[in-house]
Amino acid sequence: MKTRISRAFKDISLSFNPHPVTNDLTVIKNENAIKKSVRNLVQTIPGERFFNSILGTDIRSSLFDFVDFGTASVIEKQIQTTIENFEPRVENLNVEVFPRPDQNEFEVNIYFDIIGQQFPSQAFQYILEATR
Repeated sequence: MKTRISRAFKDISLSFNPHPVTNDLTVIKNENAIKKSVRNLVQTIPGERFFNSILGTDIRSSLFDFVDFGTASVIEKQIQTTIENFEPRVENLNVEVFPRPDQNEFEVNIYFDIIGQQFPSQAFQYILEATR
């Protein structure tokens, strides 16, 4: 098995705010860039990106289903598959989705390691809820 080694990761900030001094686009570096990329993948709806119509998850439509473990399992699988297919900079991916029926929302926890760097294991969580 070939091990990937990388010196650093950089992504353009999607806020498109210019740097205050250089007026260039700002960049996000290393683990923050990958965390942002993972979150963007999860929140992108398939068909939203013109040149890659299969990129993203359809979890928004699941938010209007029952808030139970069955729906949580579907959301978990969609997130796992999307990250594995479209974010090659992560490994040891673990996705956990917990339903919160009383609040009509799902708690999403994503854990992963970054390939090629000695960063600590990454983890972040957020809440998925149906917006009105």
